[in-house]
Amino acid sequence: MSYSKVYKAESDLTSKKKISGIQIALYVFLILICLTYILPLLWVLNVSFKTNKEIFTAPFALPEKISFENYSIAWTAGKLGISTLNSFIICIVTLVLSSLIGSMAAFAIARLRWKGAKLAMTYFLTGMMIPVHCVLIPLFTRFSKLGLSNSLLGLILPYLTCSLPITIFIMSGFFKGLPNELIECACMEGANIFQIFFKICLPLSKTGLFVTGLMTFVGNWNELLMAMVFISDDAKKTLPVALSKFVGPHATNYSQMFAAIVIALIPTIVVYCAFSNKIVDGLTAGAVKG
Repeated sequence: MSYSKVYKAESDLTSKKKISGIQIALYVFLILICLTYILPLLWVLNVSFKTNKEIFTAPFALPEKISFENYSIAWTAGKLGISTLNSFIICIVTLVLSSLIGSMAAFAIARLRWKGAKLAMTYFLTGMMIPVHCVLIPLFTRFSKLGLSNSLLGLILPYLTCSLPITIFIMSGFFKGLPNELIECACMEGANIFQIFFKICLPLSKTGLFVTGLMTFVGNWNELLMAMVFISDDAKKTLPVALSKFVGPHATNYSQMFAAIVIALIPTIVVYCAFSNKIVDGLTAGAVKG
């Protein structure tokens, strides 16, 4: 092969590797989106190590001294320990129940043949269109009569109800995508409906459980309105309600407030980083057939 042909082949290869203007604009847009989400978190982390004086005099500068005093004071004065424990109990119980009940309902709607399947799916999806504010007062009055107000169970029940529609909607899509041959073979081998669900369909749809589980955990972890209305005892309040204590009517300790916010963000960030690959797999599952 002559030198001119080799040079032409190399030039064609480098020209193919050139990035187009649309790709550059897309990369710039994605970088700006990332900075929009990351920079506020970094600023909150930076401010959490400052004093109130430093926050007002140099809000964007680095702290003069790295000290964890704000975190220790926020943890003890704000009683974040018991609030974090209450949030974990509520979120974990809601997560387990919504994953189990929601996946079973989704399996019944997606794979079993019965006349009310479409009507049941419509009924559950209707719950996604009803704002929580519309049912807040009726729930509070009903829970007060039943003795469920000011209790963790009084928060678990509405959280579970709000988490079920999206869980059923997503999991039904995963169950519908499973091959019919698997279920038919299991039926021919004598497996009952519970064995088909727990041993075949549910393990194959575990990416959907990761997606719905993370959405349920993060949504209930950050929920504030129902927790403020239903819980009045300080020993039973959740973490978002405890954060509101740092904002006073006359004065606000911003340094301790930002430290408490960082403490509240750590569990959700850890959970998301641990299962981020499962989330991507779950969101892209079913995009390509075969």
